[in-house]
Amino acid sequence: MLKSTTTAMLLVLVTSTPLLADDMPMPVNTDAIKWGPAPSFLPAGAKIAVMAGDPSKDGIYVLRLDIPANYKIPAHNHPTSEYVTVISGDFHIGMGDKLDKAKGIHLTRGGFGVAPAHMNHYAWTTSHTIVQVHGEGPFAMTYVNKADDPSQ
Repeated sequence: MLKSTTTAMLLVLVTSTPLLADDMPMPVNTDAIKWGPAPSFLPAGAKIAVMAGDPSKDGIYVLRLDIPANYKIPAHNHPTSEYVTVISGDFHIGMGDKLDKAKGIHLTRGGFGVAPAHMNHYAWTTSHTIVQVHGEGPFAMTYVNKADDPSQ
C-alpha cells in the first residue's frame, strides 16, 4: 500500500512539474526591472514594478515601489494584510489614524513589516528607498482622511 501511494505521489509530481515551470514568472535581476509611474492613489513621485501576480485580481501579488526621499503616505488601510520588505533606503512605518513621525519605526535594508488587514497605518522615507510589497489581491487602499487621497 505504501509503495503504491508513494508511486502515485511521484507520478503526480513528475507529470505536474512542466506545468509549474511554465507558470513560473521569468526570474529577473535588478537592472532588468521595468518601472512605471505608481497608480494615482499614491502620492506623486513614486514608481512601481509588478514582480509577480496581478494586484488588481484575486491571488498573491508581489510589487516593488521606488520611492524618493521625504515621501509621505498618509494614514490608510487595506482589506487584506500587507507585507513590506525594505530592499534599500530608509523606510518608516507607523500604526494609527494620522502620520506621526514620533510613533513610527525606522526600517533599513532587509527590514520587514506587516500591516494587518483593516489596520490604519502610514509610511514615509528619509532617503531614496525601494520596498517590496506582497499580499493577497485584489489590492485596495482606503485613506483615513478622504482629503489625503491623491486620486480624488
